[in-house]
Amino acid sequence: MARREDIVVGLDIGTTKIACIIGEVGPEGMDIIGIGSHPSTGLRKGVVINIDATINSIKKAVEEAELMAGVEVNSVYAGIAGGPTKGFNSHGIVAVKNKEVRTEELARVVDAASAVAIPMDREVLHVIPQEYIIDEQDGIKDPLGMSGVRLEAKVHIVTASVTSAQNIIKCANACGLHVSDIVLEQLASSEAVLSEDEKELGVAVVDIGGGTTDIAIFSQGSIVHTAVLSIGGNHLTNDIAVGLRTPMAEAERIKHAYGCAMANRISPTETIEVPSVGGRPPRVLSRAILSEIIEPRVEEIFAFVGREIIESGYEELIASGVVITGGTTVLDYMPELAEEVLGMPVRRGFPKGVGGLIDVVRHPKFATGVGLVRYGARHEEREIFKIQEENLYAKVTTRMKQWFSEFF
Repeated sequence: MARREDIVVGLDIGTTKIACIIGEVGPEGMDIIGIGSHPSTGLRKGVVINIDATINSIKKAVEEAELMAGVEVNSVYAGIAGGPTKGFNSHGIVAVKNKEVRTEELARVVDAASAVAIPMDREVLHVIPQEYIIDEQDGIKDPLGMSGVRLEAKVHIVTASVTSAQNIIKCANACGLHVSDIVLEQLASSEAVLSEDEKELGVAVVDIGGGTTDIAIFSQGSIVHTAVLSIGGNHLTNDIAVGLRTPMAEAERIKHAYGCAMANRISPTETIEVPSVGGRPPRVLSRAILSEIIEPRVEEIFAFVGREIIESGYEELIASGVVITGGTTVLDYMPELAEEVLGMPVRRGFPKGVGGLIDVVRHPKFATGVGLVRYGARHEEREIFKIQEENLYAKVTTRMKQWFSEFF
C-alpha cells in the first residue's frame, strides 16, 4: 500500500476530457500507478462554463484512477490553460548588500521583476527564471554566493484570470479535493515530453488540445514565451461532422480511428463506413475524402503556430525544432505536415521519465497529466488552495519565490 506522502496526483481539466494521473514517488523515480479519464462537457476553450458538469466529470475520472491505484486521492496538481492565461517577459534589478548574493537578494529581485502593472482581474501564477546578471555578466544560472554590487534577473511571468482559477478550485473542492498548486498546462506538458538538451538548444512545444492549442518556447534551458491559440481538435471534429453529415460523437470516433493529415498518403482504394443522421443507413466513403476535410484545418492550425513563433521573435533560437503533443496529434502524418508548414524539424511528443503503467500513459493525450505529476514530485512543500480564502493568490506569491530559488 502506497504511503500518502509518496503519492502525487495530476488533474488535467481539458475541454474534451478530464484525466487524473496518480504517481508514486519511489527510490528509482516516479511510477504511474493509476489513470482515470472521462469526457469533459463543462468546459469551452479551457474555461469552465458549467460547474455541475465539470464536477461530475472530475469525480468519475478521479474514482477510476483511485480504483486502479488502490489509494484515496486528497490533493491534486491542477492544470490551467486557454484564454485565461497570458505570459510576458520582465526584468528586475536590485543592489547587492555586502557585495555577496544571498537568498535575500534573490527574493528581492523576484519582487522587483514581478512589480509590473497587470489588470485587476488577473494575478501572477508563475514567475519562471531565465537568467541572472551580476554587474553586466549575463548567462548566470545560479548566482548564490557570487560577488557583485548589482543583481538583475530576467524572468517569464504567467498571469491567470482570477475567476477562471477560482472556478477550477471550486470544482475540485466540491469533489473533496484540495488543490496543491495550479500549473500552466503547456509548462506541465513540457515536463513530460521535452529533454534537457532540447530546452538548452531551443525548442517549441505545441500542445494541441480539444479547444485550444498551447505553445511554450524554450531557449538556453528556460521558458521564454507562452501563448494560447483558440483553435484545436474540436474544430477538426466539427469539420468532419459537417463534411460527412454524421453525428459529432461519430465524427470524433472517425477522426481518431481513420484520420490522416495528408490526403496524398492515402490509397484510393481505402474506404470507411460513415453513420448517417436521422436514422438513415450508413454510407461507405473513400478515406481520402476524410483526409481532404482534415488536411486544410491542420494546415491552418500550424500556420497560426508558425505566425505566433515568428511574432515572438524567437524563431531563430529554436534549433531543436518543434515537439507536438496532445490528443489531436495522433493523426497519421501530422508531424510530416507540420514540417512542411513550419519549415523546421517536428516530432511527436510522448510522456517519458516515468515508470509503472508506462504502456498505458504513453500517449500524447496524457502528456499534460504526466507532466503535472512530475511537476508535483519536484515540489515537496505543497500549498493547499481553497476557494474560501480571502486572498487566493497570497500563497502563490510565497510558493513562487520558493520555486524561483529552487528552479536551478
